[in-house]
This record gives sequence, C-alpha cells and structure tokens, in this order.
Amino acid sequence: MSEVDIEKLLEELRPDIDRAIEKYIPRKIDEAYLEFVLGKARYKYNVDSIEKMISEPTWNYLDRGGKRWRPALFLLIYEALGGNTKDVLELAVIPEFIHNSTIIHDDIEDLSKERRGKPALHLIFGNDVAINVGDVLYFLPFLSIMKNKHKFSQDKILKAYEICLQELIRVGTGQATDIAWHKGLSNADSVTEEEYLQMCINKTGCIPRLAGRMAAAIAGRSEEEIELIGNFTESIGVAFQIQDDILNLVGEEFAARKGGAGEDITEGKRSLLVIHTLKKASEKDRKRLLEVLNMHTLDQKLRDEAIEIINKYGSVEYSKEKARTMVKEAWEEVDKMLPESKAKQKLKAFAYYLINREI
Repeated sequence: MSEVDIEKLLEELRPDIDRAIEKYIPRKIDEAYLEFVLGKARYKYNVDSIEKMISEPTWNYLDRGGKRWRPALFLLIYEALGGNTKDVLELAVIPEFIHNSTIIHDDIEDLSKERRGKPALHLIFGNDVAINVGDVLYFLPFLSIMKNKHKFSQDKILKAYEICLQELIRVGTGQATDIAWHKGLSNADSVTEEEYLQMCINKTGCIPRLAGRMAAAIAGRSEEEIELIGNFTESIGVAFQIQDDILNLVGEEFAARKGGAGEDITEGKRSLLVIHTLKKASEKDRKRLLEVLNMHTLDQKLRDEAIEIINKYGSVEYSKEKARTMVKEAWEEVDKMLPESKAKQKLKAFAYYLINREI
C-alpha cells in the first residue's frame, strides 16, 4: 500500500481534471460557451458581466489550491471497476463543483475571513457574488451529465441524475444540523457520537458518496454494488472530516496556515473530539469546555485551554482510531467485490492517505 505515491498521483490527475473543469467554466467567457451552456440567446448575452461575476470569482477560488481528491476518487473507482477513465473525465468534475459550492457558502454562513491562505471569496467580491457563484457550482453538475448522455445508456444516465439529486439534498440537511449545534441550539451540549456521525455523513460524506455511487452506476454495476461502493466512499469522507478536525486542533502546519490552532473552537464546533471529551470529562472540565465553545472566542489562550482539555481525555487518539476503523471496515466490504488490479491498490492507498495526512 505504501508503494503508491498518492501525492504524485493527485498531481498527475490534476491537469486533466482542471481542463475538464475549464470546459464547463472557462477562464474567458464568449458567446460560443454561453450557447453551449444556456442555448442560443433569444436576444443577446452580456458576456462581460458573466465573466466578471462567475468565471473570475470561480477561478480566483480554484487557483488557490485544493487537491481535487474528490474527482480523483471518482476516477479511481471507475478504473478499479474496469472502466477507462478517459470516458468519464467530464463526469468526474461533478463532486468538485459541489464541494466548492458548499465551502463558498460555508464561509459566508460561518463569517470566515480566510480560505486557502487568501481572503474568503465573499470578502473579495461581496456576499451577492459569492452566493450566486456557489449556486451556479451547485447546479452545474447537471450540465456535465446532459452533455455526456450520448456516451452511456439511458438507464445509466437516469441513475446518475438520481444519485446527484439524492446527495445534493442531503448536503443541506447536514449543514443545517451542524449550524444548529455550533449556535448552541437543538441540545448541542448533549450531541451523541451517532448523531455526529450521521451529520458528517450528510454534510461531508455525501460528496465522496456521490462520486463513488455515480462511478459504479456509470460502470454498470448492480444496485447492491453501487451501495457498497457508496458506503466505502462515504466512510472516506467522514474519516477525512474527523482528520480535518484533529488537524484543526493539533496540526502544526494546519495551525500555521490558519494563524493559530483551534479555529473550530472559535466556531463552537461539536466535533467528534469535543463530543468524546464532553462524555469523558469531569464536571468541572466539561463545564469549562462548553463555556469556551459558547464564547466563540478569537483569544488564542482560551482556544489553547480548550485544546488542553480535549487532549487530557485522549480524544485525539480516540478520534484517529475511529477514522481508521471506519475506513478499514468499509474497505473490507469493497475488497471482496473488486478484482485485483493496480487500480485497486491505488484506491486502497488513497483511502488511507486521506486519514493519515498532515494537512
């Protein structure tokens, strides 16, 4: 498993993924592109406004980085199922569009000041532009399916639409739950691990789940196999979120990039680390951690105090082990259905890479 260089693999896949993205949102907009997306104008398109209000903000965001691991996951699943990735490259951009849509909206909802080392998009272009760009990226996936429907059977295309709609609906419910908790609503102080994991499945797990299910559907797999693949990729997404929460508190490089550890403490986030700590802590420590979380403080000393309480009860180690176990158990199910191949080896290495990363 360690023989596969996932960082190198992602670097190799990225140029093709970005070219596919650029087909659906070019850096430079012209009338030919607008006819490709919208159909022939009844009167006349204003090309300049669409470029400035959609293309420029989108590429301002995409050019900041991001590993493009969700489209890469789609391609790896399809390859592991025996498909040629060149046939589905344009469909692979679907989870990337949705992911970026959700984090653009997240930054507005969370009043975030920074994303990927630069000011959040809404602080550069305004809330109106950022909300609209997020909306465009949320619905753009359907265009990719429409433009590629001639390549696949009607049943496969219909299933792709169904999967996309199902997972898009789930994103909003997961976000709603998370917002309620960090606002201190809906019994936020007594959230259970099971409730947290289900929120994660809806908010973070559904986009990789979409990638896995759609890849399996387009590969012509049975409903049972589609769901097995979906459960595996969903587990990767949830484990990725758990690792993200860990790095937010104890990742040195992550903290340096964010200007200090514990941004999630300021947000009041009920992560698995927090839930485990609240369950295990003394009444004094439990009360103090909740006080700091509910302050939504930017004071690094208070953030560090909360992190110290979390570390005291072994919550980092517990959460790491939970992430590893989730991926291991989900992989064991998929392992049985996938034939041995280099693609399968890459897929397994990829899953473990996401939960062992340092940033």
